[in-house]
Amino acid sequence: MSAAIIPTNTAPYSDLHPAHSVLFEAKAHKGISFADIAKALGKDEVWVAAAFYGQAKFSQDEITHLLSILDIQVQSVDAAKIEAGLGEQWHPSRGLGPIPPVDPVIYRLHEGVLVYGHAIKAVLHEKFGDGIMSMVDCKISLERKADPKGDRAVLTFECVFLCMFICRVGVLKRSSGKFMPYPKW
Repeated sequence: MSAAIIPTNTAPYSDLHPAHSVLFEAKAHKGISFADIAKALGKDEVWVAAAFYGQAKFSQDEITHLLSILDIQVQSVDAAKIEAGLGEQWHPSRGLGPIPPVDPVIYRLHEGVLVYGHAIKAVLHEKFGDGIMSMVDCKISLERKADPKGDRAVLTFECVFLCMFICRVGVLKRSSGKFMPYPKW
């Protein structure tokens, strides 16, 4: 499979800083995958891809290491663009593109949440109590699984569960030996 260069002249990618184009071009020129970069950085491949799309932030050390991985000279114009666009002063503006999404893959992910969101929420609350899954501390993996009906994409979200107030009170009471069940609404 070939490394893709994003079309930075069309929405929503045209809103990204030019540093992102430099990253994608260097990645394509070197012919490496997000998995290759992730392994070298000690990160998750989906997180690295998110950072390339401006949805996650590289640390200063990660930027330095990334320049080396992508064979971008530290004193080059490209390195200066990356530092100016993704350095300490830059913070991601998360959520790229229109809602509902128009890209077929992103739309299907959106559709999955629309169709299964309430069911997932109900099961999550049955298993964990009242709370949310944190997307701040989240690991996402994507695997290909062979199947006689056609290969399957296995998408896993491994998120920290954050209890809401009632859940925290229940945990505190449980730890003190005086567990009280969650109130019935």
